[in-house]
Amino acid sequence: MQRHVDTLARLTKPFEWDDALTFDRAHIWHPYSSMIAPPPVYPVVSASGVHLTLADGRKLIDGMSSWWAVIHGYNHPRLNLALEKQIKSMAHVMFGGLTHTPAIDLARRLVALTPDPLDKVFLCDSGSVSVEVAIKMAIQYWQARGRPRKHRLLALAGGYHGDTFAAMSVCDPVTGMHHLFRGVLPQQFFAPRPGCRFGEPWDPDDVTEFAGLIGAHCDEIAAVILEPIVQGAGGMWFYHPEYLRQVRALCDAHDVLLITDEIATGFGRTGTLFACEHAGIVPDILCLGKALTSGYLTLAATLTTASVAETLSCGGAGCLMQGPTFMANPLACAVATASIDLLCESDWWQRSVQSIEQQLRDELAACIELPSVRDVRVLGAIGVIEMQESVDVRRLTPRFVESGIWLRPFDRQIYIMPPYVIEPQDLSCITDAVRRVLVEKGC
Repeated sequence: MQRHVDTLARLTKPFEWDDALTFDRAHIWHPYSSMIAPPPVYPVVSASGVHLTLADGRKLIDGMSSWWAVIHGYNHPRLNLALEKQIKSMAHVMFGGLTHTPAIDLARRLVALTPDPLDKVFLCDSGSVSVEVAIKMAIQYWQARGRPRKHRLLALAGGYHGDTFAAMSVCDPVTGMHHLFRGVLPQQFFAPRPGCRFGEPWDPDDVTEFAGLIGAHCDEIAAVILEPIVQGAGGMWFYHPEYLRQVRALCDAHDVLLITDEIATGFGRTGTLFACEHAGIVPDILCLGKALTSGYLTLAATLTTASVAETLSCGGAGCLMQGPTFMANPLACAVATASIDLLCESDWWQRSVQSIEQQLRDELAACIELPSVRDVRVLGAIGVIEMQESVDVRRLTPRFVESGIWLRPFDRQIYIMPPYVIEPQDLSCITDAVRRVLVEKGC
C-alpha cells in the first residue's frame, strides 16, 4: 500500500512539459499513429471560443471543430452551466431499469427535430457504436420477420462509418482497413461512389450499378448504409441529392431498409439541419453523433421508426441486443439538450453556416489555380482543397501551427470545418494561411 501512496505522491507533483511529452511519446497511443515513430503532438492547456492555447502560449484558430464536433466553440458558458447544474444531482446512473430527465428531454428534442416517422431513440456511447446499433437493428428486424438470410449490408465505395468491426465492414473496401482484417470482417456488398457532384446536372446512369446490386442481392441485403450528401473521412466528397432519392426508392422497391449515417453531417453542417433534407427523404434508421453534444462529452443516438422497433421487439430475443454501460449518461444528455436548444434558438443557417459557406467559396476559389491542387469544393460549413497527391501531414501540420491555425489534413484532402461561431476575420486567417502554405516550395 505504501508503494502506491509513494507513487501517487510522485505523480501528482508539478511536471515539466518536456518530461510530460517524453512520457506521452513513449506510452500514449494517439489515433492512427505508430508507437515506433509517433508523430509530434502539440500540448493544449486551454480552449475558448475557436482558439486553442498551447503550453508555450501560442494560440491556434481551430479549423477542425475537434473532428467536426465543437459547433458552438469551446468553453461555452451556456453549455458549461448545463453540466454544472446536472453534476449537482448526478453524473451517471445505469439506464437498465432506470431513467432520468436529461435522457427524456434529449429524446423529446430528437424526435421533434428529425423527420417523421423516426420516433424511437436509442442513446449510446459514440458514433461507431450508433452504427453498430443500426446494423443490429436491421439484422434483428429481418430475423423477426422470418428472413434471417437478409443479414448483409450494401454500402458505398468512399464511405466511412467508424472503426469498430461491423462499422469497419461497411467502410470503403480499399481505404477502410479491410485488407488488414480480411477473413475477419463480415463480407458486405459495395456500390461505386456516386459520381454526380452536388450542384451539377444529374446523370441517371450514376445509380445504375447500385440498382443492379440491390436488385440481384435483395434477398441477402438487410439494409443500405450511406453518408447522405457528404462522404466525410472517405474523401470529403459531395454528391447529388437525386442519388439519395433514387436509393430511397430502390430500397422501398426491393424491401431493404435504409440507414443514413449523419454522425458528421447532422446539426447543420451541410446547410440543412440534417443532410437528408437536401433530398427530401427519410431513412428507416438514422445515426447521430459528434455535434450532438458540441464536443463536450461522447454521446450518440440511433433513431428508427415504430415499424422497425415493434417488429424487432416481436422477434426471438424480444429486445434489441445492445446495452452500453454509459448509455444515456446524464451529463452527456444534459449538455446535448443545451447544445440543441442553443442551435435552434440561433439564426444558425443565415448568420453562421451560410456566411461561412460564402466566405469559404470566396477565399478558397483562387487555390484551384495552384498546380498542386486538383479540386476546390464547398458545401455548408465545409471547405475542401483536394491535392493532386497525398498530403505529407508531418510536414504540413507544423507549417499550419506556425501560421497560427489548427488543421488536420488526411490523404489528399486539406479541409476546413470550423465551429459555427467563428468570426469572419478568424476564418480569413485560416484561409490565408492555407493559401500561403500551399504556395511555399515543396508543399
